[in-house]
Amino acid sequence: MLGALLSGVLTQLQHSWYLILPGFIILGIFVFLKSPTGKGMIGEMLINFTVNFKLDKNKYHLIRNVTFPTEDGTTQIDHIIVSEYGIFIIETKNMAGWIYGGEKQKTWTQKIYKHTAKFQNPLHQNYKHIKTLESALKIDIKKIFSVIVFAGNSTFKTEMPNNVIKSDKIIDYIKSKTEKIISSENVEKAINIIETGRLPKTLKTHRNHIDNVKSIIKQKAE
Repeated sequence: MLGALLSGVLTQLQHSWYLILPGFIILGIFVFLKSPTGKGMIGEMLINFTVNFKLDKNKYHLIRNVTFPTEDGTTQIDHIIVSEYGIFIIETKNMAGWIYGGEKQKTWTQKIYKHTAKFQNPLHQNYKHIKTLESALKIDIKKIFSVIVFAGNSTFKTEMPNNVIKSDKIIDYIKSKTEKIISSENVEKAINIIETGRLPKTLKTHRNHIDNVKSIIKQKAE
């Protein structure tokens, strides 16, 4: 009698679990997409789709999620576009609210209603990417263009440099560079150097990079 009762309870729990599990999965996905990592992935996916769909692949070569070794650890670049018109280093920010900042300010401000948050000037952040690539490619820095793309539902409340743009303007910005400043041979050479010089595109590489960033932030705070 007791055995039959326990069996019935276990069977009922199993059926309930099958019903509850999808809800937990959906909730987990929702929480992840709301996290900074999830928002970053959405922003990068939007840029990937836009570039792949609207730029001629024969003229513009997109390389995504590139992690390069540096003197103090590693640096991670969201997108690199290599072309005869220059090399574009794209830093993506998926943020909402009002954005305040200036070209030379150390930190910028995000304001959503009464909530205010500071974040590193993305132009300064991208400068490290540019210097890393300049060193790796042995190329004139004037042929490398820094591009900051805000992919979220944000509004600039201060005047921004022309290379700080919303995601719907990225193609216009890239196509505004019409002078061929890199030979086709050097384009192929740059692509090869980036692909062979990057660290493996693995979860371990990403985790090591995150740990390195946390360590640098801790050292600066101390």
